[in-house]
Amino acid sequence: DALQSQSAPLTASLTAMAVCEQPYAWFAYAAQILKPNESVKPGVADGAHVASDARVHASARVDAGATIGDGAVIRAGAWIGAGAAIGARVFIGNGTRIYPRAVVLDDCKVGVRCIVHSGAVIGSDGFGFAPLDGKWIKIPQVGAVVIGDDVEIGANTTIDRGAMGDTIIEDGVKLDNQIQIAHNCVIGAHTVIAGCVGIAGSTKIGKGCRIGGAAMIGGHLRIADGSAIGPATAVISSLTEPGHYTGFFPLMTQREWERAAAVVRKLPELRSRVRQLESERKASESNTEK
Repeated sequence: DALQSQSAPLTASLTAMAVCEQPYAWFAYAAQILKPNESVKPGVADGAHVASDARVHASARVDAGATIGDGAVIRAGAWIGAGAAIGARVFIGNGTRIYPRAVVLDDCKVGVRCIVHSGAVIGSDGFGFAPLDGKWIKIPQVGAVVIGDDVEIGANTTIDRGAMGDTIIEDGVKLDNQIQIAHNCVIGAHTVIAGCVGIAGSTKIGKGCRIGGAAMIGGHLRIADGSAIGPATAVISSLTEPGHYTGFFPLMTQREWERAAAVVRKLPELRSRVRQLESERKASESNTEK
């Protein structure tokens, strides 16, 4: 009755709500429905170059300017963007999308439903040189890169091929832009790595790890499953227990930083003085007791 007595007309408004746990993930699913990926229109463009012994599935798409090398295999529903380069004997799995100007070099393998963004390079030579008489001798990099299923690789990210064995990116890994992964690394399943991270050679990152932007990880290390590494953190030794690791100097003014840096430079001297004082105190206490 009260509503009917209002002079202004009543406009009904209905709002649909979905109440669920992990709403961010379900928002992602909803967004995929509202903005689905562009469908793949099969066919090889006139301006593409496909080697005579390459195998391109009839349902795959190869855009103008793309090159497909000798013996390469492009599976069903894959999309090779304009100007992308697919090397000899490369395998591209079902439904994978290689964006324009991305590069997958010889003998590398990319699983199903992957996304490789523009400018990414998969299979570049690892940084391997041996010193001799003041010069550097190149070590041939004869391994490859093997990428699992449902992996996304950001723009201008580089993944080096292995020196002997392969560099391996396991299923579900998500890599942001401008990441460097060196030769013979292993990135565990469903690990996510933010932009500008550098990972040196032969390091093994566990499954389900999270690595913040601009973190630097040394070579020949092991990072435990489920570890989280904060942004700009330098990891120089293995992390054998899962946890949240952070190691960066807090932001301050230039003048404050100069003062702090001066103190840091004196830390070895201060450490020695503290040890000497502790030793003298213990000796004094020992004499007193006697």
